[in-house]
Amino acid sequence: MNTPQTSFRDPRWAALRARDPAHDGRFVYSVRTTGVYCRPSCSARAARPENVEFHADCAAAEAAGFRPCKRCRPRQASPAEARSALMARICRYIEEAPEPPRLAELARQAGMSPYHFQRVFKAAVGLSPRGYALAQRTRRVRGELRRAGSVTQAILDAGYNSGGRFYATSNEVLGMTPRAFRAGGANTAIRFAVGECSLGAVLVARSDKGICAILLGDDPEALLRDLQDRFPRANLLGGDAAFERSVAEVVRYVDAPASGLKLPLDVRGTVFQQKVWQALRRIPVGSTTSYAEIARRIGAPQSARAVAQACAANALAVAIPCHRVVRRDGSLSGYRWGIERKRALLASERAPQPG
Repeated sequence: MNTPQTSFRDPRWAALRARDPAHDGRFVYSVRTTGVYCRPSCSARAARPENVEFHADCAAAEAAGFRPCKRCRPRQASPAEARSALMARICRYIEEAPEPPRLAELARQAGMSPYHFQRVFKAAVGLSPRGYALAQRTRRVRGELRRAGSVTQAILDAGYNSGGRFYATSNEVLGMTPRAFRAGGANTAIRFAVGECSLGAVLVARSDKGICAILLGDDPEALLRDLQDRFPRANLLGGDAAFERSVAEVVRYVDAPASGLKLPLDVRGTVFQQKVWQALRRIPVGSTTSYAEIARRIGAPQSARAVAQACAANALAVAIPCHRVVRRDGSLSGYRWGIERKRALLASERAPQPG
């Protein structure tokens, strides 16, 4: 039999008490005194913790002898799930459209007013419909630049009526000119060096715009292969004395995060990734936050999973502090550079810094 302490210790209890719709579909809970089971967001009167039992899904609750609640109808899709499915269908429509669809057209397909649709779409996806359409065109042009016979043809095949608008933002989108991107970074000079820090090997790479990679690991050769995969035809140059000072600054920052890192960064990613990474850089040293909270801060409260994916895509370890993002219950989740490095970084940031 459950005790109040048993339920309080279960991380699902907080979601139940908050009636958090983000957890609908992740578990259900039953109430012994009523014999029913509910979704986490059910608006029924709160049950006493000693009467609550958690189940992985509806089938498990029914196998334990409970029947579905008639108020929240846990066997049916929740409003949040139905909305997410609708927005996923709209996203597929945008991706397949030869031209970015107009807001009014998308709203009509969703059965909403344009104003309401814009708000719902942004909450679910993390971008406005226009921003999502532009991100898809960017994705297409990246693919076309690798396949097409000419840069102009690649831009047209990706859905641009002319190259002028794309060229105006190409450096921000691709991190280099379209021709250099198509050539795998050919003729792009990237200086790099490998050093040692308290977390093992660290590779620091810099383009003419700023630091474009900070990679952590155990094997320097593996880090170099990672860099080569990112810029297969770039002109990779060994670091000179001036660049070695940048590496030393990164190592100093890893070992003493309160000292700050003032190097210019060359941050490359999608619109959504850029928003996530900007939010990460605002997390104070020594603090942590959850993926769900980052999603809320960027105006996309339903996009915690996409936030986690953006963290995993981060190539600037420590400089973009994805190690400061943890699960809602405070436990450590996956980290591109290894959970032990994440634990060590957080411990270092929380430790008293030398005066």
